[in-house]
Amino acid sequence: MWSFELDGAATEREVLGNGGKVQTLTWKTSSLFNMEEEVLKVSKKLAASEDDLQEALSTVSLATRLQQDISTLHASVMAMQADENSASRDLQTVNAHFLNVTETWQERLAAISSDLAALKAESREAHAGATDQVNEAERRARLLEERLQELEDSTKRNARVLERTEEDDTKRTQEHLDWNTKQIHHLEVQISSLSKKEAELTAQLEEHIPRAQECERHLPQVEEAVRAILRLGGDLSGAEKRLEEVTLQVFGTEDSMLKALNEILEIRQELDTLHAQNSILKMKNELSVVKEAVRELTMVLKENTIDSQRDALEEEGWKEEEEEEPWEEWEKDEEMTQPLPGDITE
Repeated sequence: MWSFELDGAATEREVLGNGGKVQTLTWKTSSLFNMEEEVLKVSKKLAASEDDLQEALSTVSLATRLQQDISTLHASVMAMQADENSASRDLQTVNAHFLNVTETWQERLAAISSDLAALKAESREAHAGATDQVNEAERRARLLEERLQELEDSTKRNARVLERTEEDDTKRTQEHLDWNTKQIHHLEVQISSLSKKEAELTAQLEEHIPRAQECERHLPQVEEAVRAILRLGGDLSGAEKRLEEVTLQVFGTEDSMLKALNEILEIRQELDTLHAQNSILKMKNELSVVKEAVRELTMVLKENTIDSQRDALEEEGWKEEEEEEPWEEWEKDEEMTQPLPGDITE
């Protein structure tokens, strides 16, 4: 608390001369300086308390709000200092004014009295404002202490909860790690099994590639056999008995072709399971071409058989030697193109 009340009669006596006027201003200035020193002390205390609070709350989530409160206190202190500076400047102005108008002090006595009264009012207002701000700062400091205590309690509780949570997380992590270890071992076993299976499939693929190449080499012979059968179908103009024999032979050939087609399809199914890339795809295309050729051959044989039966009654003469030569050539080609039984079972 600071008191700046001045007695009116004493003031009038002091301002009767230059000495009294200077003493009054000096006393007023010293009072303001004392008030400024007190405010500075309060500011230092607030700054010290701010440092302590910042150090205590450096790891706490409420640091932002505390800094805002401290900034508000700083603003209040700065406002008080601004008021003090303003009052000091006013006093300096008044002092300069008094020094400059020493000879005319009687004419401006009334103005000086009014200025002193205004200064008293401003000082009282500043004192009241400073007192309120200091009280508010003390109240906020108490609130901050209470919040700090609550924060310490909650920090302790959170630390205990965090310890329990870390223990639970450690247990779960260990269990998950054990499970991952088992899964890795299981995957290693599967990888080993797949490697063995891959080696087996590779060996099977290497075994089937020569067979596919062999089928590819026999493809011209099959085409030649088709042409021979077509020529034979053109020559089927003999007697009905010979036509029946040739028909039976053609049906036997058709059955052989179907068997060969089934064997080729089985080889194709085995090749599909090996997941080969370029060579297997090429062989599939070639096998599909062979399949289409065999189907076309079958259709042509059926059509030629029907045409031969229709034309058998009209045409005569059968050249035995011309018939036997292409037929023997066809049988040889058929024996070369037919796969071994062991290959089919594999």
